[in-house]
Amino acid sequence: MHTWKIALGTAAVAAIAIAFVVVRQNDALFGGAAGAATRPTMMAMPVPVTSIVKKTIPISLEYSARTESIRNVALQAKVSGYIQQQHVADGTDVKEGDLLYTIDPRDFQAALDQAKAQAQRNSAALEYARSNLDRGSTLAQSGYLAKDTLDQRSSAARQAEASLAMDQAAIRTAELNLSYTQIRAPFSGRLGRNQAPVGTLISANGAPLNTLVQLDPIYVTFNPSESDLAAIERARAGGKVVADVLLPGETTPRYSGELTFIDNAVDRSTGTIVARATISNVDRSLLPGQYVRIRLAIGTEPDALMVPETALGSSQLGKYVYVVGDGNKADQRLVSTGASRDGLIVIRKGVSENDRVISGNLQKIGPGAPVQPLPQ
Repeated sequence: MHTWKIALGTAAVAAIAIAFVVVRQNDALFGGAAGAATRPTMMAMPVPVTSIVKKTIPISLEYSARTESIRNVALQAKVSGYIQQQHVADGTDVKEGDLLYTIDPRDFQAALDQAKAQAQRNSAALEYARSNLDRGSTLAQSGYLAKDTLDQRSSAARQAEASLAMDQAAIRTAELNLSYTQIRAPFSGRLGRNQAPVGTLISANGAPLNTLVQLDPIYVTFNPSESDLAAIERARAGGKVVADVLLPGETTPRYSGELTFIDNAVDRSTGTIVARATISNVDRSLLPGQYVRIRLAIGTEPDALMVPETALGSSQLGKYVYVVGDGNKADQRLVSTGASRDGLIVIRKGVSENDRVISGNLQKIGPGAPVQPLPQ
């Protein structure tokens, strides 16, 4: 039995040796494929590639802002009376001098007529007093009139002159009061909602009849930080600072004007200062109180290197772009960016003018990945 176990072990060893020889022969025959699987070569990813754009771009600062009317007045009456007519509908654009309201003028016309009649009577009295004084002077010189009587005639003439002067003042007052029955637009603007319907009895300096706001031009007020103040002041020293206004959700400005005011003190609590631009609003589509964005053009940046905004990626390390490196492999560059304009963004650091930037398929490649450039 011992001999049988020795023979069985010898047979097992021989079988293992034969298997090893067969494996070695297969390795030699198939190039070692039985020992390790052949790894497939990674395919190059087609990617759109664009060149660096070098151009001079404007430097601008952008802020949240609010529109304000240059003039906003309450239309009030200077005389009491009934509203006789509203000549312009609510919300109408009016020009300076347009007739807006008429107050019943009959009482004021009567007062003017009375003042004129009184002036006529006193004018006749003055003419008589002067004629009487002239005759008295002639008689006094020839000794036919006492000096006391002449003095009385002279005093009567002066009183008549004073009375006529008062009458003329009363006429001017009556004319003014009559003119106040016509309420006209003090400037060009837009009416608000009427507060005094026809037939309403109003009093002098009482409740307003309506409001009138100036819409063209219009103010846009904003609050730049004190860190931006030096750059803004340098731009003002160089001339007119152009201000463009953008409505919410828009990227192209529809309104333009210029910076016209910077306050004389910085707010200690916020570190900002009040500034204001005067904006042309010819179509009167901007209304007071709207939220807008304002963009100040404070200079230019020559020879700025720009890439499409679609080429910019972001990671925990910061902003980056991919460029086509040696051997058509993706080379990741960490970059610092500047202003964006017309779909391009300024790259201040991280690329050179001759780089070819990958502008698409960024999510399908990584650093060192082979790429197939497709020019745009």
